[in-house]
Amino acid sequence: MKGRLALLAAGVAAWFALAGAQQTSAQTADQFYKGRQVTMLVYTAAGSTYDIYARVLARHMGSHIPSEPNFIVQNMPGAGGLKAVDYLYNIAPKDGTVIGTIGRGLPFEPMLGRTDVNFDPYKFTWLGSMNREFSLAISWHTSKVKTLDDLMKQELLIPGTGAGADSQIIPLAINNLVGTKFKIINGYVNTTEAALAMERGELDGVGYWSWSSILSLHPDWVKDKKINLLFHTGMAPSPDLPGVPMIRERAKTALDGKALDFLLAREIIGRPFVAPPSLPPDRAKILRDAFAETMKDPAFLKDAEKTGIDVELVTADEVDALLKKAGAAPAEVTDRVKALLGR
Repeated sequence: MKGRLALLAAGVAAWFALAGAQQTSAQTADQFYKGRQVTMLVYTAAGSTYDIYARVLARHMGSHIPSEPNFIVQNMPGAGGLKAVDYLYNIAPKDGTVIGTIGRGLPFEPMLGRTDVNFDPYKFTWLGSMNREFSLAISWHTSKVKTLDDLMKQELLIPGTGAGADSQIIPLAINNLVGTKFKIINGYVNTTEAALAMERGELDGVGYWSWSSILSLHPDWVKDKKINLLFHTGMAPSPDLPGVPMIRERAKTALDGKALDFLLAREIIGRPFVAPPSLPPDRAKILRDAFAETMKDPAFLKDAEKTGIDVELVTADEVDALLKKAGAAPAEVTDRVKALLGR
């Protein structure tokens, strides 16, 4: 009898210990952010569109996290965005106190044979994206290149902002897949700086810049017709851009069209946000839920409208699915993309 009572007592004690551990774990997940600060890393300089998106998010996301931690924004430009990616993946604390926004094209670089990257896009803790993008090629109003047909015949001087930057990769690819004549001038820190150079006459245009960035940073360009809209990268005609050609329709061959689609898949995750890999699952869920809830927060949406940014939630699951689909692309497609990028 005593043995049975001892066994029963031990079992009850073990149950309470397990329940207590589970309760402590749950409390830890809920209370982790109490008195803490979350750093939001931005891979571009202050004032860029990515920076604007991040700062609007930082003003509201904390209210959707238990204990409502304070957010600060830290800019870490450099190496075409790889400096911030490397920090988030390899150096930042893996506890949910650091998140960041990275260039939408960088997760695809390991799939395309780039050897100077040190991260696995599938292992990042994806939070989602603040919108879906499409981009344009533009020329300044004084340029001789005023249409896509002109661009097929004459060079257009455009900026390059780093070997891994979309501003360089996409125009180079379109030159090969469509036959345009972009001439890339390297050495610009970001597209915002390059835009000033275009206004000064140092450049003729910009080969790849999101429509949302143009509208938020330079609405006067559109209103006052200071730029020519040469083409857009959307998957369907845009009611905002009547008569502007879709570059996807101009691919030389069916394979070239698939290669272009692969490259432009990054636009689905227009403003992506990530946390480091290997986060505790409960904190990853807290951050993902908070990100998604912020995207429908009336105060956030009002702030976004006031700031002039477009918002459309792309969930973490959608980002994961997109990357897996891209990683499973046929070898002939990725080989075509690698070849035109010189890899």
